[in-house]
Amino acid sequence: MLAPELLSRIRRLELKAGHLASDILLGEYKSAFKGRGWEFDEVREYQVGDEIRSIDWNVTARMGQPFVKLFREEREMTLMLMVDVSSSLFFGSSARAKHEMVAELAAVLAFLAIRRQDKVGLLVFSDHTELYIPPGKGRVHVWSIIRSILTHKAQGQRTDLDGALKSFMQLRKRRCLAFVLSDFQAQGYEKTLKQVARRHELVCVQIEDPAERALPSAGLVWYQDRESGERVLVDSSDPWIQREWPRQRAQEQKLWQKEMERSGASVLAMTTQDNTADALHRFLSVGSRRRS
Repeated sequence: MLAPELLSRIRRLELKAGHLASDILLGEYKSAFKGRGWEFDEVREYQVGDEIRSIDWNVTARMGQPFVKLFREEREMTLMLMVDVSSSLFFGSSARAKHEMVAELAAVLAFLAIRRQDKVGLLVFSDHTELYIPPGKGRVHVWSIIRSILTHKAQGQRTDLDGALKSFMQLRKRRCLAFVLSDFQAQGYEKTLKQVARRHELVCVQIEDPAERALPSAGLVWYQDRESGERVLVDSSDPWIQREWPRQRAQEQKLWQKEMERSGASVLAMTTQDNTADALHRFLSVGSRRRS
């Protein structure tokens, strides 16, 4: 039985996400991810002009004359949400923490999918795969996904993105659209990510806090890594640190984005201060133009 406060929070998020999943975003979502592949439909006799590569040699041998395979475009798409719940996602220096941004974005994407009559699934991970909800349809199913994201109590602290991507490949054999929602504070996952991007349409959504991009000037401050527990004392007011911190973060961000795109993934970088609908609008509209 859910506590009244938590139930109210889920309902508020559902209402907000349903509102943000506007007709404009729905149209852009359809255009950006319309390429879903083809599935076998039937065979028919070979006609002049048919591709030789489409001949079904087994049927041709049985019937004694050439037959070709016909395919139809898949109308239904499956959306998989891969949600990071490691400790670093619970950091927040502004109105909301990173995990709250992830929950809102996941809810909006789920509503866009069901309004398109697509299936939606969920994979929650930290240093291991903590929860898997197979793809399904309908408002009740989306309610279950939103509730799972908001109520799930993380068991692991660290991020094993490589392990999560490998689990995903084992669970999803057929091509789908996959959004990875994380701060990507992990290492050694690039090779597996490239494999996933070859099999599926992959979008890497990086969520950052503004304080991770520009260090506040607050004198001597203890900083602690939420995943490893390591602590370090930093003079945040030092002019050199104030100058070098954002420069280095910008350089790291640029290199990360290039690496993701080189692997075949699309990238959406956001901060917890961004408007979810605006960020999705920019990303989807660029994606639509790129694919047109």
